[in-house]
Amino acid sequence: MKVVFELAGPLRQHAGGADAVEVDVPDGATVADALDALAKVHPAVERRVRDDEGRVRRHVNLFAGGELIRDASTSTALRPDARLVVLPAVSGGTTFPGRPSGGPAA
Repeated sequence: MKVVFELAGPLRQHAGGADAVEVDVPDGATVADALDALAKVHPAVERRVRDDEGRVRRHVNLFAGGELIRDASTSTALRPDARLVVLPAVSGGTTFPGRPSGGPAA
């Protein structure tokens, strides 16, 4: 069956600029199986999604069907034609002149 990974901007450069990557997995596959398939076609993307132990990195959010599945991703079964959305967390900000870092905007 086909699984599509929708990639957020920072990950696209590691997939040749693609905003989505399609992989083939067997029927009854889990998210872990799909991530293994992603590793074969775009290893640089997969390395940014999973750590060395195969867990989804804590700063990456993984969604299936609109639900956050990051913590259950290794065992979550996929539906045919599943779409997985991969969103790296974004943090930080800008300090503006005359305003302390983290202070309220005027």
